[in-house]
This record gives sequence, structure tokens and C-alpha cells, in this order.
Amino acid sequence: MNKKKVGWILSIVAIVVVAVFVVVPNFTYESSKELNGFPVPTKAKLIDQGDGVNTYTWSRASGENGIPSDYEKAIKSEGWKKGEREGASVVYTKGKHLIDLTTSTEELDITIYK
Repeated sequence: MNKKKVGWILSIVAIVVVAVFVVVPNFTYESSKELNGFPVPTKAKLIDQGDGVNTYTWSRASGENGIPSDYEKAIKSEGWKKGEREGASVVYTKGKHLIDLTTSTEELDITIYK
């Protein structure tokens, strides 16, 4: 193969890698206006809502392992800072807004503090 062809192949591979690791994960989460822009997995199903707590079923949530790294990246990319962790509960802040994300087996509880 000549150098020009190798350059094109490497460019295409780089674009695909960027798309897979940067662009695609951001499309699997939506910013929630109700939660001050905190991202929620698009495949999560809201099953209960009340007193500032939204409970979702989501197959990728785990009480032992928390949330997947791509969700963590999506939260960070929306400007949320990870704070204290206590068991399965993690606090995130963005400006004056505070969210408590608690995970259990296939379930997320997202609590907003106003």
C-alpha cells in the first residue's frame, strides 16, 4: 500500500474511534430540564416520581458498580461535578444545583435538591 492510502485509512479509523467513544455515548443520554440539565439515560424508564425523586428502571444500573463510565462522562460533559459518595449514592453539583444519584440493581433514583 502506498503512503497516501495508509493516511486515508488511518484518518477514517480515527474518525470512527472518535465517534464511538465521544459522540455516540452523548446521544444515549438526554439533559432533563426538570433536573436542571442533569442527563438521564434515554433507555431508562420513569417508574415513580414524587418529592423531588425520580425513579427509573435501567438495565445498566448497579448497586455494586454504580453507573457505567459512559454515563459518568455524559454527566461530566454536561458540567456536573462529582462530589461525595456514600455507598450507592453520589452527589453531583452544577453551580447552585445539587443532584443525588443513587443506584441499585437495574434502578436509578435521581433526587433534585432545590
